[in-house]
Amino acid sequence: MDATLINPFLEAILNVLKTMAFVDAKTGKMYLKKDRKANGDVTGIIGLTGDVTGTLSITFTEGCIKGIIANMLGEEVHEIDDEVRDAVGEITNMACGDARRKLDDMGYRVASPRPTIVSGKNHVVQHLDRSSPCIAIPFETEFGGFTVEVSIRSEK
Repeated sequence: MDATLINPFLEAILNVLKTMAFVDAKTGKMYLKKDRKANGDVTGIIGLTGDVTGTLSITFTEGCIKGIIANMLGEEVHEIDDEVRDAVGEITNMACGDARRKLDDMGYRVASPRPTIVSGKNHVVQHLDRSSPCIAIPFETEFGGFTVEVSIRSEK
């Protein structure tokens, strides 16, 4: 997997969190993910088609997403409910859209549908193409952690 294809997604999620929720995140060490267990409590996952195919997921711990959403809405969040799940979908969609624009600037045409949201303790994240490696990148915020998983390949 080409790192130049992963970087637009990482830059995009950092940008979305900074501009929408005023949250800074520190990037942890990237690793090859070998299982499907989510590293958190709520996940937005989105498929990619075109010159780059695969999936992107963003999994937030409960504390992390509650803090992010509280910053976005200006009010305390008590549980992972439909409003929080909708916000995770919007964050995922905005990050993917930003990354698609960056990939387009690099000459890659990419399309994506709306994200799917999965939540609950010990849920799993199923990436579309099991033959492509899944790279996980942990992040840390003042509210807790989240993990971006990227399982993509170039079709060019």
